[in-house]
Amino acid sequence: MANISEKIRTGDEALDANTSKVTSQPTTERNEREEIFQDGAGAPQLHDLFQLTVKLPHHPNSMQIMVSTSEQVQDIRQSIIELPDTFQYTCFHLEHNGTRISDFVELSDVPGITPDSELILVEDPYTEKDARLHLLRVRELIGAAGPRIDLVNGISAGLCLFDGIGVENRDDSKKPITEEPQPMAGFDFNAPASLDQFLPKFPVHPAPKCVKSIALSPWNPPPHHLRQRGHLIYIQVTTLEGEQFHITSHVSGFYVNRSSSNKFDPAPKLAPKDFSAHSLIALLGLISPSFNKEFHALQEWNAKKEALVTFAPTNAIPAAPWLVPGPDTKYYNHQSDVARPQETYLIAGTENVDSLRDFNEEFQSTRELPRETVQERVFRERLLSKLFADYTDAAVRGVVLIAKGEVAPLNPTEGRDAQIYVYNNIFFSYGADGVGTFSSEGGDEAARVATGKDVMGVKYVNGLDIPGLSTPGTVVVDYLGRRLVAQSIVPGIFRPREEGQSQIDYGGVEGKDVVATTESFVPLFEIMSRAMRVKKHNVWDKEGKKHELVASVETKGLLGTDGRKYVLDLYRTTPLDVDFLEKHWKGTEGEESEKGYPHRMAVLRPELVESFWKTKMREYVSAEMEKRKVAKGEDQKKSDEAKAYAGEEGEAKGEATEKFEEDVQEKKLEEPVNSIDISSFEFSLNPDVLSGQKPETEEEKVQMEKDEKDVRDACNFLLTTAIPRLISDLAEGEVGSPMDGHSLSCLMHKRGVNVRYLGVIASLADEEGTKLGSIKTLAIQEMVSRACKHILNAMLRGLPGPLVPFCVSHFLNCLLGAEHNPNPKVIPDEGLWKLYHDADFGFEKLTIEGLRASIEKEVSKRYRYSLQEDWISGIKHLQMLREIALKFGLQMKIKNYEFGAPKPTSVAAKVNSEASPSTNGNSKGRSSSKKKSPVTSIHEAPIPKRPSITFDPEDIMNVVPVVKDSSSKSLLAEEALEAGRMSLIQDHKEMGQELLLESLSLHEQIYGVLHPEVARVYNTLSMLYYQLEEKTAAVELARKAVIVSERTLGIDSAETLLNYLNLGLFEHANGNTKTALAYIKHALGFWRIIYGQAHPDSVTTMNNVAVMLQALKHYTDSRKWFEASLAVCESIFGKQSPHTATLYFQLAQALALDHDSKGAVNRMRDAYNVFHAKLGPNDRNTKEAESWLDQLTQNAVILAKQAKDIQERKKRGFPMTPHVTMSTRPQPQVGQGSVAPHGVAGSATSASGLGRMDPRSIDELMKFIEGSSEPVAPKKKPTRTNPKRRGGAAGPGPKK
Repeated sequence: MANISEKIRTGDEALDANTSKVTSQPTTERNEREEIFQDGAGAPQLHDLFQLTVKLPHHPNSMQIMVSTSEQVQDIRQSIIELPDTFQYTCFHLEHNGTRISDFVELSDVPGITPDSELILVEDPYTEKDARLHLLRVRELIGAAGPRIDLVNGISAGLCLFDGIGVENRDDSKKPITEEPQPMAGFDFNAPASLDQFLPKFPVHPAPKCVKSIALSPWNPPPHHLRQRGHLIYIQVTTLEGEQFHITSHVSGFYVNRSSSNKFDPAPKLAPKDFSAHSLIALLGLISPSFNKEFHALQEWNAKKEALVTFAPTNAIPAAPWLVPGPDTKYYNHQSDVARPQETYLIAGTENVDSLRDFNEEFQSTRELPRETVQERVFRERLLSKLFADYTDAAVRGVVLIAKGEVAPLNPTEGRDAQIYVYNNIFFSYGADGVGTFSSEGGDEAARVATGKDVMGVKYVNGLDIPGLSTPGTVVVDYLGRRLVAQSIVPGIFRPREEGQSQIDYGGVEGKDVVATTESFVPLFEIMSRAMRVKKHNVWDKEGKKHELVASVETKGLLGTDGRKYVLDLYRTTPLDVDFLEKHWKGTEGEESEKGYPHRMAVLRPELVESFWKTKMREYVSAEMEKRKVAKGEDQKKSDEAKAYAGEEGEAKGEATEKFEEDVQEKKLEEPVNSIDISSFEFSLNPDVLSGQKPETEEEKVQMEKDEKDVRDACNFLLTTAIPRLISDLAEGEVGSPMDGHSLSCLMHKRGVNVRYLGVIASLADEEGTKLGSIKTLAIQEMVSRACKHILNAMLRGLPGPLVPFCVSHFLNCLLGAEHNPNPKVIPDEGLWKLYHDADFGFEKLTIEGLRASIEKEVSKRYRYSLQEDWISGIKHLQMLREIALKFGLQMKIKNYEFGAPKPTSVAAKVNSEASPSTNGNSKGRSSSKKKSPVTSIHEAPIPKRPSITFDPEDIMNVVPVVKDSSSKSLLAEEALEAGRMSLIQDHKEMGQELLLESLSLHEQIYGVLHPEVARVYNTLSMLYYQLEEKTAAVELARKAVIVSERTLGIDSAETLLNYLNLGLFEHANGNTKTALAYIKHALGFWRIIYGQAHPDSVTTMNNVAVMLQALKHYTDSRKWFEASLAVCESIFGKQSPHTATLYFQLAQALALDHDSKGAVNRMRDAYNVFHAKLGPNDRNTKEAESWLDQLTQNAVILAKQAKDIQERKKRGFPMTPHVTMSTRPQPQVGQGSVAPHGVAGSATSASGLGRMDPRSIDELMKFIEGSSEPVAPKKKPTRTNPKRRGGAAGPGPKK
């Protein structure tokens, strides 16, 4: 598929996802298409794509667009609106053969439509809403809108740095390659992290302006009598020529009226200025001579940007960076715009009715849409994805308004934690124990955890997508120290029932005292519980009456007044971690409770339950195989006995023998070899074990004991199998190593390990020594940052918004600025202090010692881990600041924060300066990098007039909400991706590629292009295409993965960094090595911020850079990168490790290329010695190193002889060039093994000797070399295979 990259670029045109149905396992080549398009004749095929002509009322009068018969007419409308030639049309309908076409039908349902048909675009009369939205769109199209101040998404949300990375595309083919500059020239390995990384590229040329201003006129709204005549809104425009026009938006279009700033006359202006048009863009072109030229220039300016960079995210919350430019920099852009405060009206109207939605009805009716065909599934899942995004956005906005006190509670007389709110048809409550529901479980702590578990449970049930079972829309938001839960309002949940009836129809009604068991819920709950491995079990109410439930007693079923069955309170779908609670839960009262775990909501993760279930199933299969083996042996024995008996008794017994053998043969036919029927295997866990249930009969007690044993076995499996296996995989390098707290937590969750086991992870990592030093560092950093989050939440809860920056900055000074100022004080704003005199100013009393004691206590309580006395000296300041900012939603000012002792000069120290020996592992006295950032640094601190502190209140620029939503993945898109993988595994390459493209199209259609799931599928597909040698396609997809992950996951997220590293690898494989190095350099800059220096996986990256530099023939620079890689490897694995030996081997080759024969021999000898000691003399790597050592030594001896013989002459060099350069390796994803790309296995380099073999021993030759003059590199010899380098997934030693 040579043109595969073109298919990818065209997006939906590559393979329309609406046209296919995917199966999980394609079989034969002949039937593959039938299996995919198994909708029969009614399913549109690829040839149903055709060009459709649309007739336009204005220039260019007609246009052609590519459509599919399965597309809806509204999709064609959207295409028309977005194409450059038809920007002006927003209010229109389409006609075919003189008949208006509905926007909501498929093209195939339009009577008489064929590829030769023409659609006619007919302009419609405007309504006020149409006019408002038209004005909004025009403002955006002509660049007049400017940056919006979004109170929810934060500063620079959705920022992308990709298009600002300096990539040279010059063609200097005549210039020698070694003379060309390369991005890594002068790279300083010891330079501290630079926060300038977060600065976007400042545009050299600003965007062209089309008008000076365009906004609503102060004459709005039209009087009643003019509304009757069709007036909608009035607009005021100032053109580039400085002329001001007042425009009337009429039902027929837009025209210039006679009004001025002082006089109101909305009648059309007289000739020659009686301009009018149906579109505002067309009208602006008539009234301003320069408009069309500037508008065209603006379109060209926008076209230079990557499309993904300019699109606004629709189905995902854009990532807000935790570091943003301050207000005193050129990056700060707050311009005067009269129309900015008018946008709320333009979007929603005067009554604001556009934004009021019945989200619950939308959720349930969308779930009930048909899902029989692929087209129906795509349509349904796309609507659901958009609905979840809209709901999350509305919920977060509601939370922000509640926090500001702008929404009144429904029960104002209750305590703050018990107050509830309704905003935009969404129900809000605090994630705290306001009414005492969790008083025996840990109070507020338990309630907070329960809300987080509940949203996770809702997400899981949404993923199961059980027909007939409804879930409310659920979002949890942490903001300014408080947690709020936003739920769509279930019909009937507030309606009082008749006396004797309960609100709940299934599960516990009042705690566990009353239990409801409505039979109609059982079938649906059984499906849910079977998927969750929940066992059908008995529970007892307060009167001792037994009830049989198929779900946890905490999981509730409610029959809404709309007749739908809802499942609520999904926070206990898995059993309690009983072993952990018995050891560490000390109740809620008494002195012991202060030291115990803070709540009793410690449950096992669903991933662990699933992993334990698989283990049990394997045991069952093994037992069945063993039974079959025994049975087979017995059958054989009986057969032999029967034959022997038949031989003795003669022919009279022959019939019985034959009958027995026939029975045996039938059994063999019925039971295929190695096939086990697992339908009889059943294993599930009782989630209500050890939670207050009291069985009465002996049989019930026996059953409860059995359930309890199963749960304890699962808890034991977590401690003895899951956690050790995770540590083992990390130690052996079988998975990519986490870079920050988030990636470590995600890896633990993926393996079924709860975050409360961070202390165990840290202790086990410590036992592994330097090999897992990074894991121990990250685990301690994560525990401390999470403890800080809890402490900071408690301090901020209830604090007025304007006081938050004072509290946060003082907290950070006590934690991270202690070395800079050992006695930080809050400098109060007297006006605010006086205004909020009744606020809790307890944060002022916070001291360095008090904070450290609180952190140690929290870490001990929550993670059962004792921090060392000097733990603060091991904290990496910048990385800790980042973790706290991300967990709390802080957006900090970009500046050089001083973490070390104050300097006598007035200039602020560099980030992580030499004064802070613990940060990033930099020691004192190291000179900072003299290399200037491409963007001039913006941080300079004035001479302090008071004791200097690291953080000022002004450094806290913003706080954004931290959101957990319940939207699930698209099952259809995942099925298509898995089908593509299966086809590739079965060696159906062409089929697999088509399915992968189809999966990509499905992801883009369902999620929208800007979504984290789409970023992940771009990355996955880029890796697959790289393995398939489709390098152009791999690069194209990797670029998209980088942009989408930057905008939705964050410019400094670990996933984004890995995407950059892989993009660099693919660019290099595609021949763009300089571009590759630019991307890797960008990633390394962020790596220093995310983790610091010497991350284990950076060995792979530095090796890749070294190999790329060799390809560019920059041998000296390449050697430096190999040396840096070796230094990191030695610090982690030690000098006697096979990993290190492999790097000795590579460095020796690099030294030979750099004309350092003596160094090459020394390093190769080191490699040989380690291989010999660790792997034995017969290992392939040992023999390879020995051969290289002999060749390098011979070459060095010959060169030394030549040098002595011709001392007066100019020395002559023998360049050595490998036949095949060493190859790069893909960067492994966190928690995944490395990818061994097709055709990119171990590297292959070569060395050669000159002349015959020297008979002397290696030691004699080495002595001779050491006394010789400057060595020269040897020439080449036939290629030999290089030992496998350590990548992200290398084993304990070099592999064969």
